Amino acid sequence: MDNAYVLDSYAMIAHFEDETGGDQVRKVLKAAGAGKTKLYMSVINLGEIYYSTCRERGREKAREAVFLIRHLPVTIVDAEIEITLEAAELKSVHPVAYADCFAAALGIRKKATVITGDPEFERFGKVLKIEWI
Repeated sequence: MDNAYVLDSYAMIAHFEDETGGDQVRKVLKAAGAGKTKLYMSVINLGEIYYSTCRERGREKAREAVFLIRHLPVTIVDAEIEITLEAAELKSVHPVAYADCFAAALGIRKKATVITGDPEFERFGKVLKIEWI
Protein backbone atom coordinates (compact mmCIF):
# COMPACT_ATOMS: atom_id res chain seq x y z
CA MET A 1 0.00 0.00 0.00
CA ASP A 2 1.34 3.41 -0.97
CA ASN A 3 1.94 6.21 1.51
CA ALA A 4 -0.70 8.54 0.04
CA TYR A 5 -3.73 8.43 -2.22
CA VAL A 6 -6.07 10.93 -3.84
CA LEU A 7 -9.70 9.87 -4.16
CA ASP A 8 -11.56 11.30 -7.10
CA SER A 9 -15.34 11.49 -7.25
CA TYR A 10 -15.53 8.24 -9.24
CA ALA A 11 -13.82 6.36 -6.39
CA MET A 12 -16.03 7.85 -3.69
CA ILE A 13 -19.21 7.12 -5.63
CA ALA A 14 -18.01 3.51 -6.12
CA HIS A 15 -17.59 3.31 -2.34
CA PHE A 16 -21.00 4.78 -1.47
CA GLU A 17 -22.93 2.99 -4.22
CA ASP A 18 -21.12 -0.33 -3.61
CA GLU A 19 -20.07 -0.39 -7.25
CA THR A 20 -17.07 -2.09 -8.84
CA GLY A 21 -13.95 -0.89 -7.04
CA GLY A 22 -15.81 0.08 -3.88
CA ASP A 23 -13.97 -2.68 -1.98
CA GLN A 24 -10.60 -1.19 -2.96
CA VAL A 25 -11.71 2.21 -1.73
CA ARG A 26 -12.89 0.72 1.57
CA LYS A 27 -9.47 -0.93 2.03
CA VAL A 28 -7.63 2.37 1.71
CA LEU A 29 -10.18 4.09 3.95
CA LYS A 30 -9.55 1.40 6.57
CA ALA A 31 -5.78 1.79 6.18
CA ALA A 32 -6.09 5.57 6.54
CA GLY A 33 -8.24 5.13 9.65
CA ALA A 34 -5.46 2.97 11.12
CA GLY A 35 -2.85 5.61 10.26
CA LYS A 36 -1.15 3.43 7.63
CA THR A 37 -1.71 5.78 4.71
CA LYS A 38 -2.95 9.30 3.95
CA LEU A 39 -5.99 10.11 1.86
CA TYR A 40 -6.76 13.37 0.10
CA MET A 41 -9.62 14.74 -1.95
CA SER A 42 -9.89 18.07 -3.71
CA VAL A 43 -12.74 20.30 -2.60
CA ILE A 44 -13.57 20.55 -6.31
CA ASN A 45 -14.18 16.79 -6.45
CA LEU A 46 -16.26 17.04 -3.27
CA GLY A 47 -18.37 19.63 -5.09
CA GLU A 48 -18.65 17.27 -8.04
CA ILE A 49 -20.06 14.57 -5.74
CA TYR A 50 -22.43 17.13 -4.22
CA TYR A 51 -23.88 18.36 -7.51
CA SER A 52 -24.25 14.90 -9.04
CA THR A 53 -25.94 13.54 -5.90
CA CYS A 54 -28.14 16.62 -5.69
CA ARG A 55 -29.20 16.18 -9.32
CA GLU A 56 -29.91 12.44 -8.96
CA ARG A 57 -31.21 12.19 -5.39
CA GLY A 58 -31.92 15.68 -4.11
CA ARG A 59 -30.30 18.23 -1.82
CA GLU A 60 -30.86 16.26 1.39
CA LYS A 61 -28.95 13.19 0.09
CA ALA A 62 -26.22 15.44 -1.32
CA ARG A 63 -25.71 17.09 2.06
CA GLU A 64 -25.68 13.68 3.71
CA ALA A 65 -22.96 12.49 1.28
CA VAL A 66 -20.80 15.53 2.09
CA PHE A 67 -21.36 14.98 5.82
CA LEU A 68 -20.26 11.35 5.52
CA ILE A 69 -17.17 12.21 3.46
CA ARG A 70 -16.13 14.89 5.95
CA HIS A 71 -16.20 12.25 8.69
CA LEU A 72 -14.00 9.80 6.81
CA PRO A 73 -10.20 9.77 7.26
CA VAL A 74 -9.82 11.94 4.14
CA THR A 75 -8.20 15.37 4.10
CA ILE A 76 -10.23 17.75 1.93
CA VAL A 77 -7.78 20.08 0.18
CA ASP A 78 -8.92 23.56 -0.82
CA ALA A 79 -8.43 24.83 -4.37
CA GLU A 80 -5.53 27.02 -3.39
CA ILE A 81 -3.81 28.98 -6.12
CA GLU A 82 -0.92 26.53 -6.68
CA ILE A 83 -3.24 23.54 -7.17
CA THR A 84 -5.64 25.61 -9.28
CA LEU A 85 -2.84 26.70 -11.61
CA GLU A 86 -1.48 23.15 -11.80
CA ALA A 87 -5.01 21.90 -12.67
CA ALA A 88 -5.36 24.65 -15.28
CA GLU A 89 -2.02 23.72 -16.81
CA LEU A 90 -3.07 20.06 -16.99
CA LYS A 91 -6.37 21.10 -18.59
CA SER A 92 -4.48 23.15 -21.19
CA VAL A 93 -2.60 20.02 -22.31
CA HIS A 94 -5.04 17.16 -21.68
CA PRO A 95 -8.64 17.02 -22.99
CA VAL A 96 -10.23 15.97 -19.69
CA ALA A 97 -12.85 17.41 -17.35
CA TYR A 98 -11.59 20.31 -15.26
CA ALA A 99 -12.61 18.61 -11.98
CA ASP A 100 -10.47 15.60 -12.96
CA CYS A 101 -7.55 17.96 -13.40
CA PHE A 102 -7.90 18.99 -9.75
CA ALA A 103 -7.64 15.36 -8.62
CA ALA A 104 -4.61 14.91 -10.90
CA ALA A 105 -2.95 18.13 -9.72
CA LEU A 106 -3.47 17.09 -6.11
CA GLY A 107 -1.92 13.69 -6.87
CA ILE A 108 1.11 15.39 -8.41
CA ARG A 109 1.48 17.87 -5.53
CA LYS A 110 1.17 15.22 -2.83
CA LYS A 111 3.16 12.61 -4.78
CA ALA A 112 0.12 10.40 -4.29
CA THR A 113 -1.58 7.72 -6.33
CA VAL A 114 -4.99 8.72 -7.70
CA ILE A 115 -7.67 6.07 -7.17
CA THR A 116 -10.20 6.12 -9.99
CA GLY A 117 -12.06 4.13 -12.58
CA ASP A 118 -12.67 7.14 -14.81
CA PRO A 119 -11.19 6.37 -18.24
CA GLU A 120 -10.44 10.08 -18.82
CA PHE A 121 -7.47 9.66 -16.48
CA GLU A 122 -5.75 7.50 -19.11
CA ARG A 123 -5.05 10.75 -20.96
CA PHE A 124 -2.65 11.88 -18.24
CA GLY A 125 -0.23 9.16 -19.35
CA LYS A 126 2.92 8.91 -17.26
CA VAL A 127 2.41 12.27 -15.56
CA LEU A 128 0.35 10.60 -12.85
CA LYS A 129 0.38 7.39 -10.83
CA ILE A 130 -3.07 5.77 -10.96
CA GLU A 131 -4.64 2.83 -9.15
CA TRP A 132 -7.54 1.63 -11.27
CA ILE A 133 -10.74 0.36 -9.72
